[in-house]
Amino acid sequence: MTRTYGTIRVPLMRKIAVHGGGYVGLVVASVFARLGHVVYLIEPDGERLRTLVSGESPISEPGLGASIADGVLSGRLRPIADSVAAADCSVHFVAVGTPPGINGAADESQLIEVAAGIGRVATVDSVIVVKSTVPIGASGRMLAEIQRNLLARGSRVSAQIVVSPEFLRAGSAYSDFNSPDRVVIGGSDSEALSLVRDLYLEFVPADRILVMDEPSAILVKYAANAMLATRISFMNEIAALAEATGARIDAIQVGMGRDPRIGPDHLGAGIGFGGSCLPKDLAALKAMGLSHGIPMRIAHATDQVNLGQPHKVIEKLHALLGSLNGSVVAVWGSSFKEGTDDRREAPAARVMADLVAAGSTIRVYDPTLSALPASWATFEAAVVLTSSAAEAAFGADAIVVATAEREFRDASLENIASTMRRKIIVDGRNVMDPDKVRSLGFTYLGFGRP
Repeated sequence: MTRTYGTIRVPLMRKIAVHGGGYVGLVVASVFARLGHVVYLIEPDGERLRTLVSGESPISEPGLGASIADGVLSGRLRPIADSVAAADCSVHFVAVGTPPGINGAADESQLIEVAAGIGRVATVDSVIVVKSTVPIGASGRMLAEIQRNLLARGSRVSAQIVVSPEFLRAGSAYSDFNSPDRVVIGGSDSEALSLVRDLYLEFVPADRILVMDEPSAILVKYAANAMLATRISFMNEIAALAEATGARIDAIQVGMGRDPRIGPDHLGAGIGFGGSCLPKDLAALKAMGLSHGIPMRIAHATDQVNLGQPHKVIEKLHALLGSLNGSVVAVWGSSFKEGTDDRREAPAARVMADLVAAGSTIRVYDPTLSALPASWATFEAAVVLTSSAAEAAFGADAIVVATAEREFRDASLENIASTMRRKIIVDGRNVMDPDKVRSLGFTYLGFGRP
């Protein structure tokens, strides 16, 4: 929001509440605090809150830690446990989870809980900016919950909702929010839309801010993620065909990527996509489509291809080793992608579950992993956490590369080879040079690579 003095636009500092201390909420809160606003970051999880109060980031994300530390030290970023202290905030960013519920539909319970909290405490007219990925109709249910709680206490405070979906990538979320390729804002109240637009104008060029109706703004996010996921699954199908015909997926990717209508991004083949967005948003898009009589067949096919990709690792190992009972497999990487410690829906977990079920012992290394995650409970008894890629490979029959970390691509295989029982590499991310790896005496298996 700005005030105009002659021809000079001066930012109007606000009290802002950010609900949710995950990837999105942390980035949003730290950036607006850096811009001079007083930001209340509401995070009910006690351990996470203590980390934030100490000025540290609970997640690994380039640039975010320093921004949080600066905000807390300056007093502009104020982590709190509930909405009470944020009662006089005029802007509320909502960045809580909407995990898959029944039939893949987004679970709105956290959204409704936040809405109820705002309605119980708000003392000033407020604009609620929904950053969470929500289905069409969710904002109306949130507004109804806010108004119900306002009415229950006889408050005459007003509230408006604007949808502004996030387009952040794990590993570059902080820079993505600071320098976005676009910001989407959707709603029906012109004053609320103008206020949110002005907030973004403090650091985003005007031509990158797209204002539209609310349903379109919601579907932009789902459609964008579904398109990215579809590209990945399509390339994995092409990689399977390349393996069957002797073609090379690397050459195919280059040839396709030179077409300006396609471009080179998201054409990689391997064990599939994961994370907090693509799998969840595909499921929600399919559920939303079914609720409106649209079966979303491409989204369904994309999901099915992706679910099958991690299982191809054990198929490749079975083809080489036969029975895996008693084998030792080093797994390099456990996050869903490089440059992040986010292991939600990571294909690596499915690979490890397959290997353990086949009788393998897993020696895992990930530079961001200090303890075995609770999500691995069903197979953790057969998993040994190691402190380096070389340690994980010691005595192993095979290495599975599950994350495209530079460290794995540049690993000293010359030294590692002599410590292994058998020299096999299954490159689940196609990050290694097959010819170089084979020249060191390894059997190399990638995806779509002969």
